[in-house]
Amino acid sequence: MGPGRAPGAGGGVDWLVADTLASYRPVTTILLPTSVDGAPRLPAGVVPVPYDVAAAPPPQAAHADAIVVWGNPADRLAELAAAAPHVRWVQTLAAGPDAVLAAGFAPEAVITNGRGLHDATVTEHVLALTLACLRSVPGMVRAQAAHRWAAELGGLQPLHDPGRVRTLTDAHVTVWGFGSIAARLAPLLTGLGARVTGVATTAGVRHGVRVVTPADLPGILPTTDVLIGLLPALDATHRAIDARVLGLLPSRAWVVNAGRGSTLDEDALLAAVRAGTVAGAALDVLATEPLPADSPLWDEPDVLISPHAAGGRPVGWQDLVAQNVDLFLAGRPLRNVVPR
Repeated sequence: MGPGRAPGAGGGVDWLVADTLASYRPVTTILLPTSVDGAPRLPAGVVPVPYDVAAAPPPQAAHADAIVVWGNPADRLAELAAAAPHVRWVQTLAAGPDAVLAAGFAPEAVITNGRGLHDATVTEHVLALTLACLRSVPGMVRAQAAHRWAAELGGLQPLHDPGRVRTLTDAHVTVWGFGSIAARLAPLLTGLGARVTGVATTAGVRHGVRVVTPADLPGILPTTDVLIGLLPALDATHRAIDARVLGLLPSRAWVVNAGRGSTLDEDALLAAVRAGTVAGAALDVLATEPLPADSPLWDEPDVLISPHAAGGRPVGWQDLVAQNVDLFLAGRPLRNVVPR
């Protein structure tokens, strides 16, 4: 399919979709969520319709060609998919497209994700969680709440305690899920003195970091001081961080998970923490969110719970949507297309 004429060209505007789409209907409407600040630049003739992600779908969904998704509850997202039978492109601002893929949008609709929009914020949060664990911040907070001077957490401390990791200096950090977030995180860890190893489906050297495959984990994990999970939710990654993986870690190691909750076996983690075979964990994502009040993870002193706070602010989403609108109208491949 060839590209359409640019907006303003003589003879009217012929807005075409990407090669993977069959319809030649003119583009008229794009639904934009009110759950995120700002708005993308749109060409003349493209009508933006703000919609409340927590409310019933707006009537304009019936003839919407494109929808931007962010923070939509699962039930409302399914309603939106049913109410938008003619949608040809769905842009989620989340890095993981699992919620949109499960919502029931037409199989011919192109889905694009928000890869890259959360690199900065997730990197900050993962670094914060990692340092909080190594520097005993949860213990300090508990001591402060009890008005207790926690002398055991201050004063003279060994730099490298064989039984406990207290610093990133000379620490070995393994990042499982070496994508764009890990590429931003790794230099910061390295700058603080850590040695970083990446784990991905393909081995090599990326951004100056040695990257191995999951098959190499038995040779990597026994020397790992911090295991950071940034894995997406896929069939292949379901509970990838399991009892076997945790059993390969030394007892001083910490686990930080900020990918998806489904990638971690929480029962196996809890058992490992209680047995002392790992030092503890910081979890920003859980298998069930919100974490149920009766979950034993809440009461585990060496487990830090973060309420899915790492990536709640998509940075630069307006530019991504604006660029994809232009590509969509020109009949060219979109950025961040999710295979279906």
